[in-house]
This record gives sequence, structure tokens and C-alpha cells, in this order.
Amino acid sequence: MKALGWSGFVVGCALLKTIFNQSRFWDLREKVVLITGGSRGLGLILARQFASEGARVAVCAPDADDLQRVRDEFAARGDHFFSSQCDLSDRAQVQAMLASVERTLGPVDVLVNNAGTILVGPIEHMGIEDFEEVMRINFWGAVHTTLSVLPGMKQRQRGRIVNITSVGGKVAFPHLLPYTASKFALVGFSEGLRAELAKDGIWVTTVVPNLMRMGSPRNVEFKGNHEKEYAWFTITDSLPGASISAQRAARQILRACQNGQSEIVLGLPAKLAVIANGVAPGLMSDLLAAGNEWLLPDASGTEKSRRYGYESENPVTRSGLTSLTRTAARANNEF
Repeated sequence: MKALGWSGFVVGCALLKTIFNQSRFWDLREKVVLITGGSRGLGLILARQFASEGARVAVCAPDADDLQRVRDEFAARGDHFFSSQCDLSDRAQVQAMLASVERTLGPVDVLVNNAGTILVGPIEHMGIEDFEEVMRINFWGAVHTTLSVLPGMKQRQRGRIVNITSVGGKVAFPHLLPYTASKFALVGFSEGLRAELAKDGIWVTTVVPNLMRMGSPRNVEFKGNHEKEYAWFTITDSLPGASISAQRAARQILRACQNGQSEIVLGLPAKLAVIANGVAPGLMSDLLAAGNEWLLPDASGTEKSRRYGYESENPVTRSGLTSLTRTAARANNEF
């Protein structure tokens, strides 16, 4: 009887969850979806998937050449696609970009705050300007777009906001401190938005992904021992057990948006890291400190300049160890 009672409780909870999700489910056909950082990587993959659901898709990005390649890809969609060059750290540019989106496609129904930058290297090589720059892009960019679309969403009493954060916004990994700080801030912003906007029919989803194989390491910036920093980062990004397929991640993100889920953690390593950090934060911190000391490159030298991944290649990073990442880069406009 006890076993039956427990199984009945589990089934009942699952049924309630299904009913709850169905009541929030959004058909994305003809919805206007704005994806920041949508010209390559995960943003481009999300643009493809939202478009396949019949949405009217707008993307923005800072690089004109990247955007032109995306325009060429989506040319057949005609008035169901729009792209704009925009520096999200500049509030005036964000407001002008959103005005153009609304004139062309209509009011934004779904905002996906995907744009971001990663800076890899030891704290000894990071200056205050590094923290300020990463915060401007990863945190303030999302704040600017969110606060700009909110008045319209609140007036219409509906909307979806998806914030792409990172497992680095839940667990502080070494050699990623400016990035981690910005993502912790974005997680807090996203969770607070969820609590405050539910009354207005606006559902906010916090996405916490692990490393995704989307081809981005070659466009990441590195400080310190550039070649070694790039090597550990890009090899880890290519390992199937340590990273997840960006296409699979994008499908899960799209479904979470449609269902109005509060949070989704992508990838088993991310789920385990978040749980471990919650249960035993001291132990997790000690393990990360050991990894920093024994596995990651040291902070030798006084070189303070940055180099992109593609400027830091060596025979190891051109080997079969990184083949999955290089394949993803070719598919997702990262070359």
C-alpha cells in the first residue's frame, strides 16, 4: 500500500505538471522573436529553430560581415526575418534597434538574451577594464534589451524572456572570473525578473548550459599563456562527455520557452556541478582550487594582451581532439 501510495503521488505530480505546462504553452507561429547575438553559434542555431516553428525572427549582432552571411541564409524567409547591427552595451543603440524590429516585424513577443563574450585567463592577467567590458556585454546588454521590451509586454499582458546564462553563473570556475561574475549577475537578474513579472503574464526562463559544441572557442579571447589556455578550453569544448551538442541544447531551450519553464540546466556535468555546489560548496571550492593549481596553466609572464582562439592554435588544437568543435564552427558561422 505504501508503494502504491508513493507511486500514485508521483503520477499525480507528473499529471499536474503536464496540465500546468499545457496551460502556458505557446504556439510560436507568427510570434516575433528577437535573438541577441544571433549571427553565429547558439544564437544562429536558435534563429533556425524558432524560424522552423513559424516564428518571425529578428537577430542582432555587432559584426556586419556575420550578419550579412545570416541575411543570405534567411533570404528566402522574406518579411519573416530581420537583422540589425547593434552594440548591446549602448542603450541608445538597443532602443533604436528595437524600434526597427517593431516597425518591420511587429512588437516583440519573445526576447532571447543570448549575446555574450568569454574572456579566459588567470586572475593575475585580468584588469578592471576586463571586468567592466564583460559586464557591459553579458549583463548590461541583457538589462538594456529587457527593460526596453518590458513596457510593451506588460501592456499586452503576455511575453516570454529567455536568458542564456551559464553553469559559470552557478559555480565559480577558475580562469573565467570576469565571465563568471557577469553570469552570476545575470542569473540573479533573471530569477528576480521571473518572480516580479509572472503577475503580468510574462514568463522568464533562466537557461544554465554547460559547454556547448557550437564552434565558438576560436572566437573566444584569451590572456596569459594563450596557447595553453586555448588548448584546455577548446579540447574540453570538444569532448562529448564534457560538452553537449548545441543543436540539442537549442531544442531544449525552445521547448522551455514554449512551456514557460522557470529554469533549465543543460548537460549532465552542469547538473552535477550545480547540485554538488549546493550540497557541499566548501568541498566544491576545494576541488576547483586543486584543479586550478594542478591542471590549468600557471600565470607566468607579464604579457597582458589578448589573443583570439584562432590566433592561439598549435598542433594539439588542430588535431582530432578538437574535430567536433571545428565541425560545429563551420556549420554555425564561427569561421
